Amino acid sequence: MDSVSYLWEQHQFLLHQCFSLPFAFLFYFLVKRGHLSMTLRYLLVAVGGSVLAVVTMGLYSSLLFTSAFVFTLLVSCVDPADIHTCSFIIQMCWQTLWHLRLQLQECYQEPVCFRFFAALSSLMLLTQRITSVSMDIQENQVMSMRSASFSGGKPPVTLLPLISYLLSFTTLLGGPLCSYGHFVSVMEGVRSPPSPLRVVLLKLAQVAVLESVRSCLWYFVNISDVESGVLEGAFLLWSLALGFRIRYYSHWKVSECLNNAAGFGFWEDPSGGHSQTWSGLCDGDFWTTEASSSMSEFSRRWNLTTALWLRRLVYIRCSHFPLLTTFVFSMWWHGLHLGHCVGFSTWAFSVKADHCVHRCLLPQLSPTWRKVYTLLGWVNTQMLLTCIVITVELRDLSGLRLLYQSYIALFPLAHIILLFVSLKFI
Repeated sequence: MDSVSYLWEQHQFLLHQCFSLPFAFLFYFLVKRGHLSMTLRYLLVAVGGSVLAVVTMGLYSSLLFTSAFVFTLLVSCVDPADIHTCSFIIQMCWQTLWHLRLQLQECYQEPVCFRFFAALSSLMLLTQRITSVSMDIQENQVMSMRSASFSGGKPPVTLLPLISYLLSFTTLLGGPLCSYGHFVSVMEGVRSPPSPLRVVLLKLAQVAVLESVRSCLWYFVNISDVESGVLEGAFLLWSLALGFRIRYYSHWKVSECLNNAAGFGFWEDPSGGHSQTWSGLCDGDFWTTEASSSMSEFSRRWNLTTALWLRRLVYIRCSHFPLLTTFVFSMWWHGLHLGHCVGFSTWAFSVKADHCVHRCLLPQLSPTWRKVYTLLGWVNTQMLLTCIVITVELRDLSGLRLLYQSYIALFPLAHIILLFVSLKFI
């Protein structure tokens, strides 16, 4: 029983999603055989998400239901040109209110229950879906309820599909961000993917391997040994940060499995080729992402659907300092803890420094030296990620104290200095 309790404590998010897999396979089977009408499909997905929210979050599920209800009212009543601005302000204020409550609880050292964490995490993901639909309406990619009769062939946002999209059991706990158009096309059978059983089992095996590696890494980590030596301290912190990142990869892979099991995420070559894959809703591949040799490359690969959402929501809409503004908004979206502010500021400076260095240095290197440069860039990226991940994940001063005890903190400091020097001479 002790091992079962430990497994539940360490993997609650993963297990809640794994328990939803049979329901996802059942949904795919019933849709594939034509046993469900269009209305029943949307109802099953929405009711399944609502039940999952109540079971996982208890009373805190009202945070999600309130957001979904308010956004549905906005889509019904507000002019399409103003929907995005109104929904963005209301949703971010609502999310920030609960992030502030979390900060107060941690400040007064009050215990924070898993249900509240789950609700807050799901609320952040719901913010992505709400703003994604509102941008679709603003950009005339879909039509709001008020203008549905003048859609001109564009898909309208109607009540039941919208609620189903917002509260879908496939994306409720872990994402990834799926566009409203893709969601509707799968639900209405426009895309008819093959059986996902083999793919899902393979991805679950990958999750088992990742979690085994993470357990091994953290088994040997003893934070009290950080000051024992330069290399040993750096290795311990690197192992701790890599374990944190592996937890995200596992979470994303299980979320991808849940979506695949329900029929979402299948991609076909639009040019008419034979390329087919179930990675259309992948948030990050471990080997590809961790092989990044620069912070800018890593930033494009890490949490892919969220990175694309931030680019669409902030980066391409901002005329002044788009990179810095994007990272500042990311701090706000994550909750504005001290660790978030330090970590994301360091990340922004590192990406900007990367751009400057690559632009000046890379064209002057021979092919041989480029290989050396790539290897050193990978080591540098891993050290920077260690600093960023530890400060972001620990959130408070404890992360900064850990870095202060190790020479690894010199890496982000060197990048900040390098950035100012580069800007001076470029």
